[in-house]
Amino acid sequence: MKKQNYANHRSHWIPGYHFVLSSLLILGTIIAAVNALRHLPNHGGFVSAILIEDSFACGLFFFWFTRQFPLRVQDRAIRAEENLRHYVLTGKLLDQRINMRQTAALRFAPDEEFVELAGKAAEEGLSPDEIKRAVVEWRADHHRA
Repeated sequence: MKKQNYANHRSHWIPGYHFVLSSLLILGTIIAAVNALRHLPNHGGFVSAILIEDSFACGLFFFWFTRQFPLRVQDRAIRAEENLRHYVLTGKLLDQRINMRQTAALRFAPDEEFVELAGKAAEEGLSPDEIKRAVVEWRADHHRA
């Protein structure tokens, strides 16, 4: 597996999902909306046109939530893992001032840098990007969904 670092750690795009499926759903929703407008009430095909539009709208919601729900669960797992790691290293839980985005950024710090960087993140309110840039020896995370 390719060595991970600050420059290449961003989440990867899955072309079939992120580009093809999203484009088809957006295009289908637009076309279905135009079709529904063309078949106004009291004209033939109105109910069918609305059902098609609703189907595409449901597809867009499904597309969005099938990505958001697993990421939310994964954020909870990352928070628990990093809290446990901090507890093992220091005997204390992570500072409550550290938010989820900061916690997710801290996961890239090795144990030797983690505690100091977590303290600095809490004290100075470092952004996730600043935290990642401060990591000297990158700890890869190849399991992010």
